[in-house]
Amino acid sequence: MGRLSWTKMVCAIAMVSALSVSGCGYNDLQGLDEDTKAAWSEVINQYQRRADLIPNLVATVKGYAAHEKETLESVVNARAKATGMQVTPEVLKDPAAFETFQKAQAGLTSALGRLIAIAENYPNLKADQNFRDLQSQLEGTENRITVARKRYIDRVAEYNKMVRYFPTNLTAKLLHLEERPNFTVADENAVAKPPEVKF
Repeated sequence: MGRLSWTKMVCAIAMVSALSVSGCGYNDLQGLDEDTKAAWSEVINQYQRRADLIPNLVATVKGYAAHEKETLESVVNARAKATGMQVTPEVLKDPAAFETFQKAQAGLTSALGRLIAIAENYPNLKADQNFRDLQSQLEGTENRITVARKRYIDRVAEYNKMVRYFPTNLTAKLLHLEERPNFTVADENAVAKPPEVKF
C-alpha cells in the first residue's frame, strides 16, 4: 500500500470517527443537562421570592386579623416546610425528593390561598396600601413561578427525549444519564388556579 493510500485511509477513518462522535449526542446531552439545571434554578429562585414575601404578608394580616391565628400559623408552617427542604440539582435525579418538594410547594400555595381569602372579611385590611402592594407582588410572583415551571418542563422534556431516543440513548446509558422527573398535576385545579390575589 502506497504512502498516499495510507494517508487517505487514515483521513477516512478520522472523518468517520469524527462523524460518529458528533452523532453520539454527547455535547447535546451535556448542553441540555445544563439548560435543565438553569431552568430548575429559576424555578427555585421564584419559589424563594414567594417565600420571602410571606413574612411581610403574614405580619400585615396579623395587624388586622390577629384572631385568625390558625390560618396565620398554617401559612408560617407551610413556608417553613417549603423552604426547609435542601434543594440541590441532585433533587432532579431523585423522583421521590422531587415529589416531596412539589408537595411542599403545593401546601404553601394552598395555605396562601386561605390567607388571602381572609382579607374578604376585613375591609380595612383590603384598603391597606402595604397589603395591596404585597398582593400585587405575590400575584406577579405566582405568574413568574408559572413561567419558570413552564420553561423547566420544556427543558426536561427535551432532555428526556435525548436520553430516550436512539442513538443518543446509547451515549446516555454509557454516561449513566437517566430521565429527569417533571412537574405533575396531582390536582389539576390546584395547579391551574394559583392563589387568587385580586379583590
